[in-house]
Amino acid sequence: MSPVSGSGRLVLAATPLGDIRDASPRLIEALETANVIAAEDTRRLHSLAAALQVKPSGRVVSFYDQVETARLPGLLESLHNGETVLLVTDAGMPSVSDPGYRLVAACVEQDLKVTCLPGPSAVTTALAVSGLPSDRFAFDGFPPRKSGERKRWFAPLATEQRTVVFFEAPHRLADTLADAVEVLGPDRSAAVCRELTKKYEEVVRGSLAELAEWAVEGARGEITVVLGPAPAEEKPDLDTLVAEVKQRVADGERMKSAAAEVADAAGISKKALYDAAIRSS
Repeated sequence: MSPVSGSGRLVLAATPLGDIRDASPRLIEALETANVIAAEDTRRLHSLAAALQVKPSGRVVSFYDQVETARLPGLLESLHNGETVLLVTDAGMPSVSDPGYRLVAACVEQDLKVTCLPGPSAVTTALAVSGLPSDRFAFDGFPPRKSGERKRWFAPLATEQRTVVFFEAPHRLADTLADAVEVLGPDRSAAVCRELTKKYEEVVRGSLAELAEWAVEGARGEITVVLGPAPAEEKPDLDTLVAEVKQRVADGERMKSAAAEVADAAGISKKALYDAAIRSS
């Protein structure tokens, strides 16, 4: 069927992380029918198609980090001409630490249709098997390669109350975990997920100190790290804070200013502490 002008759409398609059986029927259909397939690695795309016994009918173009910006005009033109553009990366969901974000943003800006064929994602797969809280989480991509920058990258996570997922190269894993121990402390819970869905899948759970020691021996394959939430800070109970306010008043401070300073230091409501101090007077 000839494309209709203005009816084009960008289709983001998740591809298997390692087990070809995770490919969805919709992915197979899209590979067969898309007018254009933008692939992070065209060789891997052809290997995927061969494994799925699919013969793409559309033209295949490369779409990796270094050429992503240069490819945008041509792909946008195809979409404006009514063609279906299928975007696939080497594994997992496009635009999640993979090429795709710039193309999606350009489509949104130009009011072009964007849809998604959901499927495998290392982020959510690692989160699910980590055994760490999954009700609130953040994805932080890759840490910086240099140790000093990496430590600064870890610093805000010292008080992060969400589980954090990030990727790391296997040859940097030991150094990254050692930096995490230094910045976040040895007892923070974490999990290292290696080769998810593949033959040698491995999930190692423990404290950062334990994982850092394990990683010294070396790890191979695709690595996803899941970092547990920071321990919640224990706040002093109200009676203790009231007693501190009263002691400061006995030493000559005004009740209102004493309550305000103590409340600020404890991170609680000034009014609540002031009212409690008044009631106990």
